[in-house]
Amino acid sequence: MFRVNEAVCRDGEDGAVKTAPADESGLCALGQEFAALGRKNDLPFFLVTSFPKADKPGFAANLMLTNWPADLVASYGASDTFASSVLLSRLKATIIPVFSADCPFPAVQDASNGAAGASFRAYGLNSTLAFSLHDRALAHYLIAFSGQRQAPERAEMASIHYDCIELIDTCFGRLVPQDGPREKLSARELECLRWSAAGKSSDEIAIILNISSHTVVSYLKSAMRKLDSVNRMQAVARACRFRLL
Repeated sequence: MFRVNEAVCRDGEDGAVKTAPADESGLCALGQEFAALGRKNDLPFFLVTSFPKADKPGFAANLMLTNWPADLVASYGASDTFASSVLLSRLKATIIPVFSADCPFPAVQDASNGAAGASFRAYGLNSTLAFSLHDRALAHYLIAFSGQRQAPERAEMASIHYDCIELIDTCFGRLVPQDGPREKLSARELECLRWSAAGKSSDEIAIILNISSHTVVSYLKSAMRKLDSVNRMQAVARACRFRLL
């Protein structure tokens, strides 16, 4: 079984990485909860990843928790098909849970090729129930349960979906460190960034905020440092990504 990376599961309110209690398969407590939820619904294999972004599309880079066999994890990571998979394609088109009677992990262009999903079917990952959800900091997750059962009823899918929301909410902050600046930005720094994003120069921002242009430059330099940016444009882009603007 896959041994979860200790950097994924975090204990303590400070989010510090600590050795998490694991069962005989190497799953931490949160992983055990997902595994139990899957078994309860006759879908014994589970997968939790961050939803892939354009700058981080790979399977290994997004993997958080799973009880897939180790060689399946390794081979799927090496295939580089996660971001172009049937599963991702379907989840990008809907916000409701999706069920696939056929293995949805191969790339869209390979979906008609039965051999593409052979390694999954060999381990019993024939059908999959999957959905995406966000935590309270708007981090985006992909969750999938796989097995050999028929499609769940609507009420059962809703129940599984809600149970996963509860798990993510209860264990908020333990999956991954939340994306954000290394230091909190002040209200004035954010104001200067907002006006900069609107295309205003330092002199124009100074007039709007009734402060000196020198002070505006100082606020923007401080914001750039906190956002680890080399210029205003990058600082604005990162502030937008962190949902600060």
